Amino acid sequence: MEGAMDWDFELVAGPYGGTSEGPAWDGEAMLFTDIPNSRIMRYNPDSGEVTEYRTNTNGTNGLMFDAEGRLFGCSGGGRTILHFAPDGSNMPLPNLLDGKRHNTPNDLAIDLKGRIWFTDPNRQILAENREIDHASVLRLNPDLDAEGGWTLQRMTYGTTAPNGLLLSDDERTLYVIQSDYDGVRELRAYPLLDDDTLGEHMVLHSFGEDFRGVHRGLDGMCLDTEGNIIACGGWRQAGPGPMIYVFSPSGRVLETHPTPVDWPTNCAFGGRGLDILYVTTHGGHLFKVANTGHKGSVLFPA
Repeated sequence: MEGAMDWDFELVAGPYGGTSEGPAWDGEAMLFTDIPNSRIMRYNPDSGEVTEYRTNTNGTNGLMFDAEGRLFGCSGGGRTILHFAPDGSNMPLPNLLDGKRHNTPNDLAIDLKGRIWFTDPNRQILAENREIDHASVLRLNPDLDAEGGWTLQRMTYGTTAPNGLLLSDDERTLYVIQSDYDGVRELRAYPLLDDDTLGEHMVLHSFGEDFRGVHRGLDGMCLDTEGNIIACGGWRQAGPGPMIYVFSPSGRVLETHPTPVDWPTNCAFGGRGLDILYVTTHGGHLFKVANTGHKGSVLFPA
């Protein structure tokens, strides 16, 4: 638990004064999003240099590479998933579910079949501008016969404020963070069934409230090589404070590590050996932690 090994957080980029998110390792450097400035930044650990990788991202939040090395992101402002093509174009993917535009993509996970799972909360949309009456996990399925080359499918039916999500290494479990400040805040595990639907979820961890208010719960997360979930959560206004949690796949809290600033948002492993943890924050920081004792599960591009 906390104190077993204190983590050393080194600030390597920012703060930019607004939320940073979406850390994704490209094989040589760490990409992350500067949401309010609609750009993707790139931190090169060899040189220490931070550069603009992509601009005009329309409020892109989560990022991830697929198995082919293509970069995708969740454009909250555009209400679509974007493909950040090598030629510099930002290509929107289909965003109609049964003919209605979905909400604001937040985070994504891409499986080995190239399917893009993403959370689609609606808290940033005025009620009169919402076209669908739910906030769910959706999935884009590659389909050469479909208009735009993808079909869009609803995957969860019991979420009200889905946030971070993550697939287990065997792709048989989908971990979803529910972040409803007027409802429940939970880390959930959904089994992926043989008929390609999600089964009933199991609550791995739930967050309560105290006299100061609701506990924030979790935000973004990643996997280590043991299948443990490394998750960012907490805030200073209520609860145990901002920290990185390490959960076992069954939901046991293995470790907690307080962060040096409030409101950590997301994390990802990088470095040549995927042994450096990078953490983004609500204030626009990028930290790296070299002494976590964990290594990241191999993501794309391998």
